[in-house]
Amino acid sequence: MPKPDYHIFVCVQRRPEGHPRSSCASRNGEAVFNAFATELIKRNLQNRVALTNTGCLGPCQAGANVLVYPGSVMYSWLAPEEAALVIEQHILAGQPYTDKLAPRELW
Repeated sequence: MPKPDYHIFVCVQRRPEGHPRSSCASRNGEAVFNAFATELIKRNLQNRVALTNTGCLGPCQAGANVLVYPGSVMYSWLAPEEAALVIEQHILAGQPYTDKLAPRELW
């Protein structure tokens, strides 16, 4: 695989039900990951964008969390249907999807 232009990390951390920190898995982290994978394939972006599922990115209470490099842009409270918007606006148009940017107090 050639060096990607972007790298998207999607938290899929799973913790036991009732854990005080919660987890991105309990907030559709796996569905968000799958939505990104589907969109990247649909748009033929697999050679430009690397996609990695990951453990905890930090603000568990704000999951599902997604981190995009370069720029270390974090999205929080992301729903699966918003993966297409992140790809459209951030990856293709070069402007972060502002509706779900993590607030400064989280990231």
